[in-house]
Amino acid sequence: MSVTDLTRELAAIPSHEDETAAGDFLEAWLRRETPAEVTRDEAGNVFARKGAGEETLALVGHHDVVEPADSQVGPGGEYVLEERDGRLYGRGTADMKGAVAAAAIAFREADPAGELVFASFVGEEVGGVGARHAIDEGFAPDYAVVGEGSTGYSAPGVTDVAVAHKGRRGSTITARGERAHASEQEAGENAIYRASDAVDVVRDLEPPAVEVAGETLGGSVVVTEIEGGTAMNVVPDRCELTVDERTVPGERAALERVADLEGVAWTVDQDLPPMECGDEAFAEAVREAADGAQPGAPELVTKPHATDAGWLSQAGTDCVICGAAEPGEAHTDAESVSIDVLERCADLYRRTAESWPR
Repeated sequence: MSVTDLTRELAAIPSHEDETAAGDFLEAWLRRETPAEVTRDEAGNVFARKGAGEETLALVGHHDVVEPADSQVGPGGEYVLEERDGRLYGRGTADMKGAVAAAAIAFREADPAGELVFASFVGEEVGGVGARHAIDEGFAPDYAVVGEGSTGYSAPGVTDVAVAHKGRRGSTITARGERAHASEQEAGENAIYRASDAVDVVRDLEPPAVEVAGETLGGSVVVTEIEGGTAMNVVPDRCELTVDERTVPGERAALERVADLEGVAWTVDQDLPPMECGDEAFAEAVREAADGAQPGAPELVTKPHATDAGWLSQAGTDCVICGAAEPGEAHTDAESVSIDVLERCADLYRRTAESWPR
């Protein structure tokens, strides 16, 4: 079975609400097509292992997707796949069942230099549920190639190797006051005014930035929502702000300062960690594999989006990101992936597995 055929079959399986059927398919394919030890954990993650050595390399992806558009679903509930102009169109083709298929093909074909693991997680789109469960249960490869998109970063059509990405911290600032009639505002304490003081603190923060692979990876912090008040003639006793923060490896913006204001509390709702590869030799080995698999000249780059590589990196795995998806394809109504690039990724994953660990 080719990477195109495997992508087509896997991507047709609905997995935006329940990943079970996609996991069943992957598990059955790996058992049928490889002699590997294949397992499934309680979360629904699919693993396969082969080879031996003191160090482990994992090819990592996820088989959940975001909700498809109506045009991407067939009459029987299956996802619609179309092939035209050398691309496969459909939900999950780019993010990231195409790369999962490429990793599975590479896993089947490779004669690995050490222990090789195939891992496809559930729940990446909802905060890394599967990756976090696997890590908690002891999943700890020494190295990982995470197949999220890295094509088209240095030049159109070139599959690069991302050695760092931003994280995302989402939080809520809650300002509390004392309700009063608006005609007697001095009798109360205006929560919106307190929230405004918190906004001033956020606006004055200097987000950190780091230099990685010759690029500046800069963080950001911005107030994105505000809700408060009950009526035109009532001094509000509560106001809530939502903050979107893009984090970078290392320091964070000092957002906790808002909690020093009177009547203001700060809570973290989501914290997806950033990633930076700590092993230059591993990153260069993957870049060399990518170079050998394509006519273009891949570079070491950075990526703006959080991935499961953040969780793995936080747990001690040296990660890079290398995959077929191009910027602007994931989560769109016209999501697609290049068939040539899928074949390229299968080749470069195999090359990496056969050359690393050294």
